[in-house]
Amino acid sequence: MKIFEPADVGAVTVVNRFVRSATTEGLASGQGCSTSMLTKLMVQLVRGGVGLIITGQTAISPEGRAGIRQLCLWHTDHLPALLEMTGKVHDAGGKIIIQISHAGIYANTSLTGDAAIAPTMRPQGDGSICRAMTRHDIQRIIDAFAGAASLARSAGFDGIQVCAAHGHLLSSFLSPYYNRRRDEYGGTAENRARFLLEVLQAVRGTTSRDFPLLVKMNVNDFVPGGLTVNDTLKTAAMLEIAGVRAIELSGGTPQSGGLSPARAGKLKPESEGYYKEDARYFRSKIGIPVILGGGFRSLHVAEKFLQEGICDFIAMSRPLVCEPDLVQQWKEGRQEPSACVSDNQCCLLVRAGKGLYCLPRTLETKKALSQDSV
Repeated sequence: MKIFEPADVGAVTVVNRFVRSATTEGLASGQGCSTSMLTKLMVQLVRGGVGLIITGQTAISPEGRAGIRQLCLWHTDHLPALLEMTGKVHDAGGKIIIQISHAGIYANTSLTGDAAIAPTMRPQGDGSICRAMTRHDIQRIIDAFAGAASLARSAGFDGIQVCAAHGHLLSSFLSPYYNRRRDEYGGTAENRARFLLEVLQAVRGTTSRDFPLLVKMNVNDFVPGGLTVNDTLKTAAMLEIAGVRAIELSGGTPQSGGLSPARAGKLKPESEGYYKEDARYFRSKIGIPVILGGGFRSLHVAEKFLQEGICDFIAMSRPLVCEPDLVQQWKEGRQEPSACVSDNQCCLLVRAGKGLYCLPRTLETKKALSQDSV
């Protein structure tokens, strides 16, 4: 099967086409450092057969944090634990890329103590005001991304993914729904992509050409007046010129209702791959690998997407929370789809500060252990 064949992401070769998409783990320390639990999870994913791991979104600055116990990277104090993580992943035979991000509109202001920032001023649901970024703010964030990239290289990661998806800061600049600026950072698709391109240029300036640089972005925002595949294609063409080695496509924002990134409800095989047609069109127009997430639960569906040329890699998140060894089970002959029922309990647990785990599977295990002890 093509899904189990090796492939390249820039200068990095991975053993198969399965990618663990960035998943907020909520397992870092209070200071944003990696922990033994987080490292254990990453090694578990390698041993479970995942070809390429992408960490949960890692905050590049204090005011850019999305939640408690989020991984952070803006100080050398963050390096020792990350070096331990990457070392153990590599010892297990794995490859790991760090996703760096600024939450923007969706920053946790009760945690950061700062007002959220965005392309243009927006009222928030809690009555606060998300302030518009100045040019000084933009340059400050560009510098923060570059600093995090330099630290990521020192921490032993195999590459960097810049998050420009799901309405977070860089995503909000790309989207006409969020970005109503009237300067060189707003208006046309080219202007809305300017901030992201300047971030990438700064990141590339702190790393070498053989250090893979990836971007995650929405193929569609699924909000009125939001980003669509045609805008995404214009941006992708610029990203390719800028030296991006792969693009991960996702979709939706927290304001997209039932079309948000983590859609709830158990999926039928014909419903897997939420962004199929947009991704097919997108893939036909660009020349760098496409990583596609969005509701994959079945091996035969993932293989079909690769065979049809819709994408080059399959990204999964919640199924690997439910079953970290799912890929290895499929490789060994299992035919059944993931046991994940997409109830999003794992997401709620992270937001509550309890860390990432599959609640139904955990309860099932506890019940089995209790019965065994009777």
